[in-house]
Amino acid sequence: MPSHYDDLETRDEDSRHEALARDLPAALARARTAPAMARLLRDIDPAAVTDRAALARLPVIRKAELSEAQRKSPPFGGFATRLTAEFDHVFQSPGPIYEPGRREGDWWRLGRFMHASGVGRGDIVQNCFGYHLTPAGMMFESGARAVDAAVLPAGTGQTELQVRAAVDIGTTCYAGTPDFLKVILDRADDMGEALAIRRAVVGGGALFPSLRQAYADRGIVTRQCYATADLGNIAYETDALEGMIVDEGVIVEIVRPGTGDPVPEGEVGEVLVTTLNPDYPLVRFATGDLSAVLPGTSPCGRTNMRIKGWMGRADQTTKIKGMFVRPEQVAALVARHPEIARARVIADRDGEMDVMTVQVESPAESADLYARSVADTLKLKGDVQIVAPGSLPNDGKVIEDRRSYD
Repeated sequence: MPSHYDDLETRDEDSRHEALARDLPAALARARTAPAMARLLRDIDPAAVTDRAALARLPVIRKAELSEAQRKSPPFGGFATRLTAEFDHVFQSPGPIYEPGRREGDWWRLGRFMHASGVGRGDIVQNCFGYHLTPAGMMFESGARAVDAAVLPAGTGQTELQVRAAVDIGTTCYAGTPDFLKVILDRADDMGEALAIRRAVVGGGALFPSLRQAYADRGIVTRQCYATADLGNIAYETDALEGMIVDEGVIVEIVRPGTGDPVPEGEVGEVLVTTLNPDYPLVRFATGDLSAVLPGTSPCGRTNMRIKGWMGRADQTTKIKGMFVRPEQVAALVARHPEIARARVIADRDGEMDVMTVQVESPAESADLYARSVADTLKLKGDVQIVAPGSLPNDGKVIEDRRSYD
C-alpha cells in the first residue's frame, strides 16, 4: 500500500497557499448559489477571499442558526446547492438536524483516514456505526469503498450475531465507536471464539489511552478520526500518533470561543471548519468543539496543519443567579478593553448563593476599571480580579463552573 493517499497530503507550503488562493474563492462563489449562504455572504466578493486572513473576516455559522434555518425552510435550511431530490441520501441526526449525502466519490472523505489507518483491498470492515437515520454508517462505508475494502454493514447492538459474523466472514477491521469493540471482543471471549480483527477505525467518542492499549495488547492497531455529520472528515490520526492531520477537503481555524477571532498557535480554542464540498458548502461552521494547533509537521510526512484532537466543548453557556452567561458575552467584555488579553468567568457557590468572579489578564492595577463593563456585558455583578498576562489556563475555557451538583 502506498504510504500516502495522494499528492495533496505531502504538498509544500507554497503549493498549499496557491491551492487555497484558487480553491477558496471558487468554493465561496459556489456557496453563494445556496439561498442561505447568499444572504450570509451578500457583501462578500469571493475573488477577494484568497487566504486565511480574509477568511477570518467572514461571519461564523453556528449549529443553532443552522437548526433554526432548517425549521423555517426544511430540510437543509437553504444551505445546500442542490435540490433535496438531487441527493442520494437525506439523514436525520438528533435535534433534529438534517444532513444530505451522496454516493458519488468519497463524499465524506473518510477514505483518506482509512488509508492512513492501513485499511485497503483485502480487508473486510465490520461497520458498527448506525445505518438508521443518522449518517455515520454510510460515511464509513463510503470510506471503505474508496480504499477497495469489503464491508459488513453490521450496525449497532446484537453482540452475539456480531461475533458470529466476524468469525464466519473473517472480519479484519472494526469500524465504530471506540468502546463497542471491547463489547464484541469480550463477548467473543465468552463464546470461545477468536477474531481476526487486526485494525480498528473509530470515531464518535473518546478513545482513552487505556482502551487503545487494551486493543494493542490483543494485536489490534486502533486509529481515530474527528468527523461530523455536517462536515464529514475533519482530521485523522496517522501512525505518527502526534495529534491529528487536518483533512485536505476542509479549512480549519481555531478561534476564541464566542468569537470568530483566530487564537495564536498552540492556544486552545473553538474549531471552525470551512468545507470545500460543492454540494453542502458550510463556511466557518462552528463545531462547538475545543482543540489547538500543533506546531511543526508530522513525522509521517503529511504536511497539512495538525490539531491536538478533541479537547472538550466550547459551548460553555452557564446559568448564574438565574441568568445565562455565554462565551460571546465574555468576548464582548474583552473587546471593550484592548489591554485585556483574556478573561475567564468563574461560577461558584457561597453557602446557598451563586457567586461570580471575573478574572482578566491585564496590566491595569485597579479592578474597579472593569466593574461597569462586567455588569453591562454579562448583565450580572461580580467580583473582578486582575491576573498576570499569560496566567489563565490554556484550556479554551472562558466560563468555568466550579459548583458541585452532587
